Amino acid sequence: MKNVVVVGSQWGDEGKGKIVDWLSSEADVVVRFQGGHNAGHTLVIDKKVFKLRLLPSGIVRDGKVSILGNGVVIDPWALLDEIKEIKKQGINVTPDNFMISESASLILPFHQEMDEIREDAAGKGKIGTTRRGIGPCYEDKVGRRSIRIMDLRSEKNLANRLENVLLHHNAIRKGLKKKIFKKDELKKKLLKIAPEILKFAQPVWLKIDEFKKDRKKILFEGAQGILLDVDHGTYPFVTSSNTVPAMAATGSGTGPNEINYVLGITKAYTTRVGSGPFPTELKDKIGETLGKRGNEFGTVTARKRRCGWFDGVLVRQTIKIAGIDGIALTKLDVLDELDEIKVCVGYDLNGKILEYLPAASDEQFNIKPIYKSFPGWKANTQGIRNIVDLPKNAKKYIYSLEDFIGAKICSISTSPERDDTILIEDPFRS
Repeated sequence: MKNVVVVGSQWGDEGKGKIVDWLSSEADVVVRFQGGHNAGHTLVIDKKVFKLRLLPSGIVRDGKVSILGNGVVIDPWALLDEIKEIKKQGINVTPDNFMISESASLILPFHQEMDEIREDAAGKGKIGTTRRGIGPCYEDKVGRRSIRIMDLRSEKNLANRLENVLLHHNAIRKGLKKKIFKKDELKKKLLKIAPEILKFAQPVWLKIDEFKKDRKKILFEGAQGILLDVDHGTYPFVTSSNTVPAMAATGSGTGPNEINYVLGITKAYTTRVGSGPFPTELKDKIGETLGKRGNEFGTVTARKRRCGWFDGVLVRQTIKIAGIDGIALTKLDVLDELDEIKVCVGYDLNGKILEYLPAASDEQFNIKPIYKSFPGWKANTQGIRNIVDLPKNAKKYIYSLEDFIGAKICSISTSPERDDTILIEDPFRS
């Protein structure tokens, strides 16, 4: 029995939804451990599209338990809307197959407004947030003033907690000449939805311990990518949580010794949403081709993703930081039509050659990629399910990536469909 953590090895949008859904056929429990409804996962099952934001990808499979851990921040209204949407698609969501940590913090309306206010005021210094209130909610959590799921159980306690958090937020809002929030109005709105949220609330750490004793296979599902990690990403153009695999333990209430395999989802090229450095970005016809063929638009925001060549230096770095055991390579078929394919194998910073991404933001913006070129395969790989059927040049590209980044490529995705996957090594059995 192995427990597997799935994380994105780039800036997110690597195709984690499909891979997690594919792996969840073997898992018994799927746990989201960080982020919020800013992270979208798109699943395509028998040509039916499911767009998930908060719900773990395992929710679409019968007989699986899906969990939102304590490390996730939850907009309760957005969650209920998502549950309603997916029920219309024939997916059942009940307390038997879906649980929320009672310790998870709630995203409230003033969090979203503060997110918007800051982004609008930042001008050219925008981070590129999804304006969902994720960052301000995590700030309140660290500031020990957040409203948590458990606070919805007691009207008196909820009133006290709202008093505390609004003391902070209304002081800022007054200074910005914004309308203040009234405690009683917000309390009334929260109490109205409390029963619908609380029926899913559990001491998740205890439930996970029970699952472990029953030798259930647990799949921990990360959101965003390691390059958006608040400590290890391209700071300050990052998300507000830790996206590395270690967060799976902290964000769910289990020990790091329970993580047996770390799978890094890696796109065969590179994309990024929002602001921030992107050394291999292509602002030309090739970049447009990658975006069009890869349907590179955000699941949550529909924002167009920036596209570029595969950055081997960055992926090699995230593999080391995250302790990734194996790589699931996605969207290989997007490269099918290209005559030449390039891979970044180093950086030039004012004449100095670097083999890693420097931590300073100004240097990240100024580095120039050093490329190695590969011939394209000019053949259709979409839907291929056996590595021997891939074109010769496609296999050369894959093996070269594997050699450079220093991690085994254990699966290759050749379309958004669940079964269009080449399995080389099973994370649950390796």
